Amino acid sequence: MEVKTDLLEKGAIVQRDRETYAIAPHIPGGVILDVNVLRKIADVSEKYGAKALKLTSAQRIAIVGIPEDKIDAVWEELGMEKGAAVGLCVRSVKICPATHFCKRAQQDGLTLGLGLDKAYHGLELPGKMKFGVSGCTNSCGESWVKDIGLVGTTKGWKIVIGGCAGAKPRIADLLIEAVPQEEVQPIIDKIIAYYKETARKHERLGMLIDRLGLETVKKGILG
Repeated sequence: MEVKTDLLEKGAIVQRDRETYAIAPHIPGGVILDVNVLRKIADVSEKYGAKALKLTSAQRIAIVGIPEDKIDAVWEELGMEKGAAVGLCVRSVKICPATHFCKRAQQDGLTLGLGLDKAYHGLELPGKMKFGVSGCTNSCGESWVKDIGLVGTTKGWKIVIGGCAGAKPRIADLLIEAVPQEEVQPIIDKIIAYYKETARKHERLGMLIDRLGLETVKKGILG
């Protein structure tokens, strides 16, 4: 079946019936502070006959089963940013509740993760990329199976790279640890810059590490 590029640009993904579509409004970190957002999603979904609402692994609420001719109207009434669910870009930044809500957290992952989401969500890259931000070593943000993972410890942030949970799972490699909160994003900038300059098209960060070697990649990022 031919992929309709215009529908992908609208964040619409065809479903198994090949007739209806799913869309996923972007909900940074999966955190909703205004319950009216949930009411709007529910009301719009009901109005346009959605078949289901699905909580996704990217911490979004997918609206499933929308007819093609209703997609524009749904987005207009929602008034929300589209989640980057497809394409060669930063797809998602998965964030645990961290010190805002969780008694086990060692670092403020929510503030950090929302900042990363604002900076990178949807950024076009050679391949797809996912982030995971976890406030402690329990790794509820699934940091070890993300392209870029952050794990909070008592000494600061541990930054790991190259993880993947897809068809060829890969545990991330340690890049650097004991990083203060304010120094994390500058290092992420270096990772992104190196990846953009070095990766082949469709090559994820873990594949790049396997091709060039971890020490080469670490030197290229950190100098």
